[in-house]
Amino acid sequence: MRLSFLGAAGTVTGSRHLVDIGTKRILVDCGLFQGLKALRLRNREPLAVDPSELDAVVLTHAHLDHTGYLPVLVKEGFKGPIHCTEPTKGLTEILLADSGRLQEEDARYAKKKGYSRHADPRPLYTEREARAVEPYLRPQPMDTDVDLGGVTLRFATAGHILGAASPLLSAGGEPRILFSGDLGRPHDLLIPPPAPPAPADFVVMESTYGGREHPTVDPVEALGLVLRRSIRRGGVLMIPAFAVGRAQLMLLALWRVFESGAAARVPVFLNSPMAIDVTELYHEHPAFHRLDPTSTSAVFSIAKYTRTVEESKALNRRRGPMVLIAGAGMLTGGRILHHLRAFAPDRRNTVLLTGYQAAGTRGADLLAGKPNVRIHGGTVPVRAEVSVMHGLSAHADESELIDWIASAPKPPRRVFLVHGEPRESDALRKGMEERLGLQVTVAQDGRWVHLD
Repeated sequence: MRLSFLGAAGTVTGSRHLVDIGTKRILVDCGLFQGLKALRLRNREPLAVDPSELDAVVLTHAHLDHTGYLPVLVKEGFKGPIHCTEPTKGLTEILLADSGRLQEEDARYAKKKGYSRHADPRPLYTEREARAVEPYLRPQPMDTDVDLGGVTLRFATAGHILGAASPLLSAGGEPRILFSGDLGRPHDLLIPPPAPPAPADFVVMESTYGGREHPTVDPVEALGLVLRRSIRRGGVLMIPAFAVGRAQLMLLALWRVFESGAAARVPVFLNSPMAIDVTELYHEHPAFHRLDPTSTSAVFSIAKYTRTVEESKALNRRRGPMVLIAGAGMLTGGRILHHLRAFAPDRRNTVLLTGYQAAGTRGADLLAGKPNVRIHGGTVPVRAEVSVMHGLSAHADESELIDWIASAPKPPRRVFLVHGEPRESDALRKGMEERLGLQVTVAQDGRWVHLD
């Protein structure tokens, strides 16, 4: 067996792990690089393996840093099955179509405004090319062995977002290899906790929050404090949120704030067609989250859904107090940028960052306290309050990551850490070695490893 790290090694995006097992070549995850320009440019580089030589792709979950390169893979010749859970199939279809559409819109806008260095800026892929992935998606059940033709796949719950899974691959006498995917938290408000890891010889494990612990504050109480400050100023509370998971979690948290009386009820707008479509999947897959059908309907009805561009523009002409939830979570694109242009210069308003902000993103700039951000070729002053909530993270922190691997029925022979910045990955390596005595290696980009 051979394993190669083609992404998410030394960084938190671009998850692509190539496994040669038995007679099969399987790519686990096929994500986009995001953040710094040097990383984004890697999306334009050819994959280190010919897509037509791959037998299958296995997805851990639907976030674009794990699925967003699939349209390029299919465009360049991949014709095999893409195995995932049922919710991941639905989410991936939504996310990829939206990604292609946004790329087309951004390219047209850049050409119109002339702020691209290219005379005719082109998207990495179009919406049509994104939808070409859909026929290859093959939903598989949880906790069930699935024969991929000489290789057995078994998905287990990973927490994190709807449908996220930790795939285990095995083939006859070959070593068993487990991919954690992105692991969720034991006490997440919306998503069940990760299942203990299956017995495996080797584990490829995420390390996003190595060396860091999430605060033990009550996220609902913290949200209530931010909302009350915004209401007192008559301001707009802008919440950049990933359409998958974070937007729904924020609706649940707001619902609890309103139900508890921690803050006055104000208008809430979910300004993301993609997030609206994603929310429908929570009604369709109740086994994959914590809410019963009655609570699901109550939670997701607190917001007015904004689908059209005209409705979105009209929000920028409204006065507060109100809450605007829109993508994207790191302020890398989407409708939140238009709201930021309209409301960030006003001190009455608030931007609430609710998750990890990768280096090079506008979210990271706001987190660093920069007084201006660049949006659509222009400079926007940031006078609004910038607040941060770490308690809503969908990623396990270091203690939770170590607890997860420690709960394995037997210690793996070796653990490879991926999906983390160098400092975080190395901190987790040290923590796992000191606490558990495991052999842990921080994955190196492009490096082949023979697993015998």
